Amino acid sequence: MSTGTSIRRQAATLGARVLIADALNDRGVEILRSGGLQVETQTGLTEEQLCKVIGSYDGLIVRSATNVTEKVLEAGKKLQLIGRAGVGVDNIDLKAATRLGIVVQNTPFGNITSAGEHAVALLFACARNISRADAGMKAGQWPKKGLTGVELTGKTLGVIGMGKVAAIVVRVAKALEMNVLVFDPYLTDRKAEELGVSKCDVDTLTTQADFITIHTPLTPETKGLINAQRLSKMKKTARIVNAARGGIIDEAALAAALQAGQIASAGLDVFEAEPLPADSPLRKVEKLVLTPHLGASTEEAQERVAEDIAKQFVEFFRDGVIRNAVNISITLDPRVAPFARLAEVLAAMGTQMSSEPVKTLKVGCYGKLAQLDTKEVGLCALKGVLGKTTSYPVTLVNAPSLAEARGVELIEHKSEKVANYASMVVVGVETAGGEHTIAGTCFDNQQPRIVRIDDFDIDLKLPERLLLMFYPDQPGMVGKFGTILGEADINIANMAVGRRQKRGQAVVALTLDEPMPEAVIERIKKAARIDELYYIELKV
Repeated sequence: MSTGTSIRRQAATLGARVLIADALNDRGVEILRSGGLQVETQTGLTEEQLCKVIGSYDGLIVRSATNVTEKVLEAGKKLQLIGRAGVGVDNIDLKAATRLGIVVQNTPFGNITSAGEHAVALLFACARNISRADAGMKAGQWPKKGLTGVELTGKTLGVIGMGKVAAIVVRVAKALEMNVLVFDPYLTDRKAEELGVSKCDVDTLTTQADFITIHTPLTPETKGLINAQRLSKMKKTARIVNAARGGIIDEAALAAALQAGQIASAGLDVFEAEPLPADSPLRKVEKLVLTPHLGASTEEAQERVAEDIAKQFVEFFRDGVIRNAVNISITLDPRVAPFARLAEVLAAMGTQMSSEPVKTLKVGCYGKLAQLDTKEVGLCALKGVLGKTTSYPVTLVNAPSLAEARGVELIEHKSEKVANYASMVVVGVETAGGEHTIAGTCFDNQQPRIVRIDDFDIDLKLPERLLLMFYPDQPGMVGKFGTILGEADINIANMAVGRRQKRGQAVVALTLDEPMPEAVIERIKKAARIDELYYIELKV
């Protein structure tokens, strides 16, 4: 798989007009113009001002300052492409852009070095009290007393989220002979060994690390990940920095922990609300280093992202190529589409059944399906695996590059031979701890069904919420977990059972109407002799 994965639009647009709404490095402007595009720059526009002018442009380039709202998008009657010179697209209404058929692209690789170096700078600033010393000196003081720092060399660094930016920080840490712990559910053992780091859970990391740096996307799972409870269990000498996304650290809890002396220091480059409000309590915390989202603010990064987005715009309008799109939807062959969507669900299901990072994704297309072009089936399966690993949408365009970055290998197989069904798709999710295989079919090419889970035949409609249990087939088992679910006011919408022989090993799949709290899961584990239990949430 290549990071240059792309698809081709129907036709190019010659002489397209492009509006640059935020400051862009001159190199980017030069590339746009040399590519035959008409370029105009108007920065600092309000929403109302942008709405007035956007209607005459085919493309729009922004950074983080301009908010591309639904109102702006609807006013952009000619807009075909919006480019974010950077990674995050929080300032662009992706749903509205998708609804209106506007492609949104970003530049995911231009900021990597600068972001990693800024995290390192924050680590050193926290370790040596740089900002407090500077403030004291400029106030006419000689503030040596009370500003004794600590060395990073020989200490333990905890890394939350092991992507390309974090890899830069880790290289610096290894040069300082630091011991590196990593919490990343998607990091494979092979990749961890290559990096020379040790994998652990988030609680082990927060209690053992001397320094912590955050490099994970902001997702429902990571929001508030560093909360009051975890801060209270950190070493009193610990220091934590976040140059990734605001909201991963509970800001109120962090301020309280610093003021109470629960941890030694912290550094933030990102915040829940940006710009940081003037009355934010964070501004008054003495042992907190604050920078105004400077992670990508280097001359080199500005030039790289400007070059990247400019080249993508030229490819789009001149050559009809779409690259690094974050919202595009490809129209699939209607004969393949139901199986592609099914493969995405099966892969998401297998991933949630796996406690370790996915190393290999195996996708097989069988029967009549194998006679067709099924490459989108594998890409959709990748989407299912990667769905929770990024803060922006995974598409058929960017899925291969994201998979490559995560170390996920896609293996595809086709055969016209199949038993029992006219067509079938089989998805295998392999980790260091083993493999889960799930098979499905589409009755009349439209009605998706799960027909096998691991070695058990089953007939299951695609559920939004699924409780999957493997256990010895014995009388009374259904009553045990049924009673617990009833007491928790969780309704069972459907039940499917698979087994190979009487009183042997069995699998039961319960479709639930309500979410499943962790406490209820633990009750079922204790009350019934369950070998394996998985609570799975799917987008169907």
